[in-house]
Amino acid sequence: MTRKEPVIEESWKQLLYKEFQSEYFRQLKEFLVLEKKKYVIFPPGPDIFAAFNHTPYHKVKAVILGQDPYHGTGQANGLCFSVRKDIPIPPSLMNIYKELKNDTGLPLPGNGDLQKWAVEGVLLLNAILTVRANQPGSHRNRGWENFTDAVIKQLSEKKEKLVFILWGNFAQAKAGLINPSKHFILKSPHPSPFSADRGFFGSRPFTKTNMFLDSAGIGKINWEL
Repeated sequence: MTRKEPVIEESWKQLLYKEFQSEYFRQLKEFLVLEKKKYVIFPPGPDIFAAFNHTPYHKVKAVILGQDPYHGTGQANGLCFSVRKDIPIPPSLMNIYKELKNDTGLPLPGNGDLQKWAVEGVLLLNAILTVRANQPGSHRNRGWENFTDAVIKQLSEKKEKLVFILWGNFAQAKAGLINPSKHFILKSPHPSPFSADRGFFGSRPFTKTNMFLDSAGIGKINWEL
């Protein structure tokens, strides 16, 4: 029997136990049950916690923070900025790929699936983990932000020498949750076509991340897709 409900990897389940038992999370679950009766919700249930399932807590080296999932049919796969292999690469992700090529010399990837980065230790975390089809931002202020803020706080408090990659104003607003004396925070404009020319291009997040990890005696991330 195929499992249709969201599940989360055991190390994260233990770390976030209090969040799952909280009143806000109970209300969030009730909201999602009602939403699924009325609307198509992305990503599919088994992919809601994909970022955690591909990157267990003990493997996290870096965090890239997105806002909410893609809202088009078949796009969202539970990893921020990432889409399924058979889906056209979205404009922001294409700009990320252009910077990857310019920064590292790696070839432009042929699809938009970032799962390899997740396996390498990059937590590809959206602040909001679900969305109605064709309605961007439709699950804001329902409890997901409380949950993902708790994830960032736990990582900041309990781990050492992580890289937090914050693209754009939304992600940078989360910087206050991160201890800058313990971790490396990289900020730049968002890779969206509306802002990439204002400093995202040339920001070199991939080599800067690896320079920091290397200096900390932590294995580098293989950014090749």
